Amino acid sequence: MKILSVEIGRSDRCGGILDGLELYLREEFSQDEVRFEPVCLIGRNGTGKSQFLQTLAEIFQTAWHACAPAEERQTPPPSQAFSLEYLIWPGGERVHVRLSRSVADEAIDIETLVDGEWVAHLPSNPETAKLLPRRIIGYTSGENETLSVPFFASRSGYAQEVTNRALLNDAAAAPSDGGDPLEPRLMLIDYGTHLELLVANLLLGTVEQRSTLLEVAALDSLRSVRCVIQLASGRTSASGRRQSGRKGVQLTDELETYIANLKACSTCWDYEEAREIYTFDYWCDAETSTAFRSFFDSAFELYRALHKLALLNDLAISRSARRRFERAVSSQRFAARLPEPPDEDKVFRFEQVTFRAGEEERIVDYVSLSDGEHQLVEILGVFAMIGESNVLFLLDEPESHFNPQWRVAFMDRLRSVPTADGPRSQSSSAAAQEVVLTTHAPFVPSDMPRENVVIFERVDGKVRPRAPEIETYGASFDQILEHCFRVEPPISDIARKEIQELMVSKDESKIEAAVPRLGASVEKVLLLDHLRKLKS
Repeated sequence: MKILSVEIGRSDRCGGILDGLELYLREEFSQDEVRFEPVCLIGRNGTGKSQFLQTLAEIFQTAWHACAPAEERQTPPPSQAFSLEYLIWPGGERVHVRLSRSVADEAIDIETLVDGEWVAHLPSNPETAKLLPRRIIGYTSGENETLSVPFFASRSGYAQEVTNRALLNDAAAAPSDGGDPLEPRLMLIDYGTHLELLVANLLLGTVEQRSTLLEVAALDSLRSVRCVIQLASGRTSASGRRQSGRKGVQLTDELETYIANLKACSTCWDYEEAREIYTFDYWCDAETSTAFRSFFDSAFELYRALHKLALLNDLAISRSARRRFERAVSSQRFAARLPEPPDEDKVFRFEQVTFRAGEEERIVDYVSLSDGEHQLVEILGVFAMIGESNVLFLLDEPESHFNPQWRVAFMDRLRSVPTADGPRSQSSSAAAQEVVLTTHAPFVPSDMPRENVVIFERVDGKVRPRAPEIETYGASFDQILEHCFRVEPPISDIARKEIQELMVSKDESKIEAAVPRLGASVEKVLLLDHLRKLKS
């Protein structure tokens, strides 16, 4: 999919800073080949970039809830008026779609442009869901509750339905075919999901995909994994009618199958009956990967199994905390965040992951990796694993923990990371994905044409996007800092102020003493010229 334009009449985000926003990203294009062209939002702190990503997620969450409430169970408070247009390729054919709500509290309208006329589609028609992105994947590099809120709500709704369905207390929520609860369309990638991604990729990814991830941290191979599934802790004891012999969390057939498959793949395992604790150990080699391939078709299928088990960790969160979260979401409080349950209360967790590194095959524990290594492995992992078309990625400051070398290479890595259908730099299904990312740094914009870069500024309390005044692709970081961030000259304030004072000074000895302390810059050259003029 490719987003064309976004208009927000009302959003209630941070006091309505997005109200009246009009953003036109692309003209409708006619070329047959779909290229991977991410959109970059840049700007200072507090200019609404994260709130804009959250609003995009909530618009699609609203649409999915209207079309498939059994998949996307939660919907944001109906306080937004908007119009969002995008291109999507269901079945390989390009379709121009508009999602809109002209007045807050009204139902969402889903339309397609056919021969210059807008044609309405009923959300109740199963074909309408094909007009929406298959998945909305959010990524945040830190504790960013702003973007996370709709994803947390989505995750919580799934976990609660799993419990209700297992206890047969919510028959009305069951799909008509009587199958297992359907996973939500919103998927959040953060620090809590990084091991699920990494383990799935390193066990079932291709050789090229595994090498791409391991080389980030100079590792050679996955050595061992231990995961723990705990169904009867004090926090997750069963209530209501039990439909199985389990004392704790009552699992659906799907989740019971996942546990049985993980047990079958394990090198060794242990079961503590009193607390219903499974401990699975895996010595990772070619045979282990072969075993997993017997039960899971791909790395993404394994990730989905692990992630569904991990979603049950929400059941360890107290009911009062859930209610506080729901009230906070309804009142538009962005600090709202579900608390992280302690490990001893979690239904699913990884207890240990180790790697081999170097010719001597020294053992490296995953927790010893740096924040930047965690972050890059996670981002590349999800981009390697999800290569299907019509997926929307919302990335909030994805390179915030990277060193400058990694920041310079970030966009190239996204384009070249291998998927099942080839890299995004080629004509592949993954090239038809949409990526909207935010940044505070000049590195990413320098790898993107100005048409795909939007500067967010705050004017009179409202967000006003604008296009860069210069061509950003290939531009120096100094130029981007000057034209996009109003940073001129591109040196820090203490040094800049000292040079400014010296530029008006007539004390030659003072200037001569300061010059050796200054690093190379245009400002230093100007100061040397000032000194030369004083001496002449």
